[in-house]
Amino acid sequence: MKVALAKQMHEIDKSAIEEYGLPELSLMESAGHRVFEAVRNLLNGVGKKSVCILAGSGNNGGDALTAARYLANSGARVKIFLLGNKDHRTASLNVQMRILRGMGVELQQLDSDRAWERLQVTLRFCDAVIDGILGTGFSGQLRPGALRLIRLVNAAKKAVVAIDIPSGVDADTGAVGEAAMNAVCTVGLGLPKVGHFICPGASYVGKLYVDSIGLPADLLNEEIHQTLVDNELAQTFLPARPKDAHKGTCGKILIVAGSRGMTGAASLAAMSAMKVGAGLVTLATPESLNPIYEMKLTEVMTAPLDEVKQGIIGGDKAAEKILDLADKVDAILIGCGLGRERETQALVKKIVAEVDKPLILDADAIYPFNGHADELKACKQIPILTPHLGELSALLDIPVDKLRPALVPEVRRAAQAYRAIIVAKCETTIIGYPNGEIFISPLGNSSMATGGSGDVLAGAIAGLMKQTPFAPLTGVWLHGTAGNLSAQEKAEGLVASDIMNRLPDAVKKLRAIGYQNS
Repeated sequence: MKVALAKQMHEIDKSAIEEYGLPELSLMESAGHRVFEAVRNLLNGVGKKSVCILAGSGNNGGDALTAARYLANSGARVKIFLLGNKDHRTASLNVQMRILRGMGVELQQLDSDRAWERLQVTLRFCDAVIDGILGTGFSGQLRPGALRLIRLVNAAKKAVVAIDIPSGVDADTGAVGEAAMNAVCTVGLGLPKVGHFICPGASYVGKLYVDSIGLPADLLNEEIHQTLVDNELAQTFLPARPKDAHKGTCGKILIVAGSRGMTGAASLAAMSAMKVGAGLVTLATPESLNPIYEMKLTEVMTAPLDEVKQGIIGGDKAAEKILDLADKVDAILIGCGLGRERETQALVKKIVAEVDKPLILDADAIYPFNGHADELKACKQIPILTPHLGELSALLDIPVDKLRPALVPEVRRAAQAYRAIIVAKCETTIIGYPNGEIFISPLGNSSMATGGSGDVLAGAIAGLMKQTPFAPLTGVWLHGTAGNLSAQEKAEGLVASDIMNRLPDAVKKLRAIGYQNS
């Protein structure tokens, strides 16, 4: 499924109306009915239930009024409050208002103290609220009336169903100003929006439902370069393993990782590569730490590297050994817990410039390029970078508070400019490719905010490099799914090894999806 920006969705609606002859009122009818269904499901039926409908002056408000009609016809007690300039109401909204007045339904304009008092009473006793105030056209700062209304509803702590996107959330960035409507569910119209997935806005969305509302399918798939990593897409990720597969054909992976005090990162990465099906994994690590790994890792081979000080690699001899090992493998992961000593950074830059194999750079292997991301273009093959927001901020020299609301365009720009695949890790994973395509994965949960989780992801991607051409996307899907499976059992007590240990279950789940849809 594609993920739209607000302007793209507006163009789709416009094309449906002007080129396909699909009436705007028909789209509004579909949207309103889908919102009605969401309220009905939320309340387990709407007969004799009280629903407060909040409608702005645009078509988002018209969708809300359409839902109000369906609710009234199904026996709900509806109370409708209108916000915004009467002169700015759309033609389709005015049609819905006339229909409701013809049905004898009262519509209250929020233009007096008495109207606001009635709203407060309604909010106190209603069963649910429909948010049709702003929709995807909002950006910047809320006007005083909308801010007051949103704060009143949030204070009432009622179940809110938002239409398209909660009012106060920027549909393109997920940015929130002074306030946003706190919804229990959101009915996305046509396509999901970028702002549904990026915080802070994502935390206001609740459960997201998406409905095409009858828009032509070809319009929902053309010229949009953001794609949701959902099950439909995931089933294409991992080809069936051939009957004659052996350890040499399933991926020979070299992992350069670990330093004094950071042995766990290397272990997690190496075992994660094994648990997604890599055939052979070699961990190259500081010589003094090698005995630890030989005891800890049964299935992983180890290769001790020359040290510049105890537990820290660097220098020509270490680089030569890594390059020699690289000749015999299918992909290299470098960086997990590697450390940031000057000699280590120099070694990383040398490997990145000279190795001619698929390369994954994580954490401390990204650090040497901070402020010098142009140097990544020296890679002989397109590298895969797996930074969290702080690491991406440092790499691109953009403060986190400026990066977050521009995450999709900045990941796209960086991937194109530096000829790299960027897997940006936050509450939603954004994967950018050099051709400008962006993939958005909402999988995962807040319990995964634990040390080592990123090492598991990097190891999973590395372990998949020989198995699929979609290793970054597959690794993200498996990592997020394994995290969700772990959280069901461990909740906030989840640790990175729990995610790692559920990777085989995630692989099984992915295979099952492909089987069900074959």
